[in-house]
Amino acid sequence: MIVNGIEIGPNKDLSRANLAGADLRRTNLQGADLSGANFKGANLAGANLVDAILVGANFAEAKLWGAGLCGADCFQANFSKANLEGCNLKEANLDGANFENANLEGANLEEANLSGFDLWGDNLIGANLKGANLANAKLDGANFAGVIMPDGSVHD
Repeated sequence: MIVNGIEIGPNKDLSRANLAGADLRRTNLQGADLSGANFKGANLAGANLVDAILVGANFAEAKLWGAGLCGADCFQANFSKANLEGCNLKEANLDGANFENANLEGANLEEANLSGFDLWGDNLIGANLKGANLANAKLDGANFAGVIMPDGSVHD
C-alpha cells in the first residue's frame, strides 16, 4: 500500500514519515518503526499497531477507535485530542505520552505503563486499567465512571 508516496506495511521503517490526515483505516502496521512520524488528524480506526515503535510520534486529533496497540512503545507520543475509543493498549508503554483531552472511553489499558501520565480532561468511561501502573499519574479532571481500576475494583 502506498500513501503520500510512502510504502506502508508491517515491520516497515516509517520513522519520521509525514502521514498527517492520511486514511489508514484497518491498515496493518504491526511491528513498524513509526518513531517521530506525524499522524495528526489521520484516520487509523481499526489499524493494527501491535508491537509498533511509536516513540515521539504525533497522533494529535487522530481517529484510532478500535485500533490495536498492544505492546506498542508509545514513549513520549502525542495523543492530545485523539479519539482512542475502544482502543486496545494492553501492555503498551505510555510513559511520558500526552493524552490531554483524549477520548479513551472503553479503551483497554490493562497492564499499561501510565507512570507520569496526565489524564486531565480525558474521557475514560468504561476503560480497563486493571494492573496498570499509575505511579505519579495526574488524575484530576478525568472521567472515571465505570472504570476498572488497577486493583480490579470498578469506580462509581
